[in-house]
Amino acid sequence: MPHHKSCKKRLKQDRELRLSNRTNRGELRTSLKNFRIACASGEEKSPESLNAIYRSLDIQARKGIIPRNRAARMKARMAALFAR
Repeated sequence: MPHHKSCKKRLKQDRELRLSNRTNRGELRTSLKNFRIACASGEEKSPESLNAIYRSLDIQARKGIIPRNRAARMKARMAALFAR
């Protein structure tokens, strides 16, 4: 356990950020999974769904939850899947 006041505060902040990041990452994974399922099943593909994926990936990358290059790679894969 930390002994300094600033270390205690940092521990508390890290705990809160970890929970927040975990929630955000889970939501992103769920939306990617649903998009993949929709594209694979041949359902009606809408550009709005692709834009929503782009938006969520950009937000996650900007917040630092996922790396920028990973977000770019995922966007490229989703665009290729959408084009099929």
